[in-house]
Amino acid sequence: MKATILVVDDDAAMREMMTLTLRKEGYRVHAAANAAEATREIGRHLFDLVLSDIYLGDATALELLDELRAADPPPRIILVTAHGSVETAAAAQEAGVFDYLAKPFTLDRLVERVGAALARTSGEPAAVAGDPRSMIIGSDPSIVEVYKAVARVAPLPLPVLVRGETGTGKELVARALHRFGAHPEGPFVPINCGAIPENLLESELFGHRRGAFTGAERDHQGAIESAREGTIFLDEVGELPAMLQVKLLRFLQDGEIRPVGADRSLRVPVRVVAATHRDLRREIGQGRFREDFFYRLAAYEIRLPALRERTSDIPVLVEHLCRLCEKRFGREFRGPSEGALRVLEEYSWPGNVRELENVVQRAFVDLGSLADVDALRRLIASSAQTNHPPAPRPAIGGDLTLEELERLHIRGVLERCGGNRSRAAAMLGIERKSLYRKARRLGIELDPKENE
Repeated sequence: MKATILVVDDDAAMREMMTLTLRKEGYRVHAAANAAEATREIGRHLFDLVLSDIYLGDATALELLDELRAADPPPRIILVTAHGSVETAAAAQEAGVFDYLAKPFTLDRLVERVGAALARTSGEPAAVAGDPRSMIIGSDPSIVEVYKAVARVAPLPLPVLVRGETGTGKELVARALHRFGAHPEGPFVPINCGAIPENLLESELFGHRRGAFTGAERDHQGAIESAREGTIFLDEVGELPAMLQVKLLRFLQDGEIRPVGADRSLRVPVRVVAATHRDLRREIGQGRFREDFFYRLAAYEIRLPALRERTSDIPVLVEHLCRLCEKRFGREFRGPSEGALRVLEEYSWPGNVRELENVVQRAFVDLGSLADVDALRRLIASSAQTNHPPAPRPAIGGDLTLEELERLHIRGVLERCGGNRSRAAAMLGIERKSLYRKARRLGIELDPKENE
C-alpha cells in the first residue's frame, strides 16, 4: 500500500495542488491549513511523511517537530517555503528534517523528493527560512543548495573549498561554516592570500620566531595558530605560490605547523576553509596549482552561484540592502518601483552581490530612492563603466565616419560583455531595445544564444 502523507499549508491553492498531485501518484493524503489542524491530524493518524510549509500563520512547522518525533515510528519531514537561510538550514539539520523545497517548484520535483524521502532510511539536511539574522539572502533553488551544503558539512572536521565569482559572498559562507561548526566560540581568522607580498606570506600564515630574519625583533604568531580551536579562512587560495602550497599541504596532512625560525613543530587544531574565484582544476592542468594540495584542500566543495544565475533573489536582496542603508545612515530610503526592479533584474551584474550593494548605496546617496527608472539606469551604466571598463581598442588608422566609429564601439562593448545584451546596453547607457535598433541599423549581428 502507498504511504500516508500529511500536507500542511495555509495557502489553499498550494495545499490543494500538492494534495491532488500526490493522490494521483497513489498516496493517501490528508490536508491541514494550519498548525492546530495539523496537530489534530497527527493525533488521529500515523503518517509516513509530513509535507509542510514552514510558516503556518501564527506558528511554524518547526514547532510541530516534537509532536512528530513522538510518533512511533516518526514520519519523514519535507519543509516547503518561499524563503531560506543558513540559520534555519542548521536548525532543520539538527531536527532531522529530510529536505526542503523552495517555492516555486515543479510537480515533478515534488513527486521526486517525496519518493526519495519515503525510500531513504536516513534523513539529510534541509534549508528552511525565518531567521532575520541570516547572513546569506535568497531562496532561489541554486542558493538553497548552498544552505543545504553548509548545513551538511559545517559540523564535520573537513577542509572546505568555496568556489564562486568575485562578489558572490564566499566569506559569508565561510563564516556560516564557522558559526554552525563544532567550535563556533573559537576565533574566525581570515587571510587574503593574494593581498600579502609573497616574501611575507609564510610568516603571516605560520608565524616566526625572534631573530628568524632581519627585522624579526620578537616572536610573531601566524594566522593559523591564531585560529586555534576555530577557523582559518584562506581567501583567494589560488594565488598561493608553489612553496606555500607544499607547506600548507603538510599542515593539512598532519595538523602541525613550524613557524619560521622554530626548531620544532606545533600541533594546531583548526578548521580550514578556503575560497577562490579561479578554476583550480584548470590551474592544475597548466601547472600553477598542485593537484595533491587541491584534493586535500577540497575535501568538500561548495559552489556559489553568480547573481545572474539567481535573478529571482534580486527583489529580496535589494530590500535587505535598502534596510541596511537605513540602519547605517539613519534615514528612510524608498525601495524600487516595479520598473526599477525590472531594470535591476535585466542587468547581468558581473560584480555580483557586491556590485548590487554598491549600486544601492550610490542610489541612497545620490537619488534618495530606487524609484526613478531612468536615474537608476544611468547609475547602473556608470557603475558598469567604472568597475568593468571596455578593453582598450587598438589605434585606428585613417578617417572614419561617425557611423563606423559607433559600430566599432558597440562591437567592442559587446565583445567585452561576452555578447550579453543587457550588460552591453547598461555599459552603453541605453535601453536594451535601443541596442537592438542600433545593431540592426549598423549591421551588427547579435548572438541569439546570448540573450540574458
